[in-house]
Amino acid sequence: QLQLVESGGGLVQPGGSLRLSCAASGFTLDAYSIGWFRQAPGKEREGISCISSRDGNTYYADSVKGRFTVSRDNAKNTVYLQMNSLRPEDTAVYYCAADPHISCSGYGSTFDYWGQGAQVTVSS
Repeated sequence: QLQLVESGGGLVQPGGSLRLSCAASGFTLDAYSIGWFRQAPGKEREGISCISSRDGNTYYADSVKGRFTVSRDNAKNTVYLQMNSLRPEDTAVYYCAADPHISCSGYGSTFDYWGQGAQVTVSS
């Protein structure tokens, strides 16, 4: 069974850090570009980061640029999202998703596999 599993969410104070993990089972992550998305209550889902399969290039939405870093460990079949300087407006459910294209091409309908989501709450 092909699936993605996120972990590492939780409650953190403003200014704090969290690292989300996205582990794949049933397929090899390095053949996919991996996107990170988030959805806050009452808001639309937002694509925030992507790491391409072909060359490892990374992309970030303006809302997280300079604070979040995406990386991959192919040996562990896992992609990470390091989140620093967290703000209350970062509170959301975070999802990773796999796109079979070798390069990131936005945050549209090309993502085939999705994780179940990880709650991140930033609050004092």
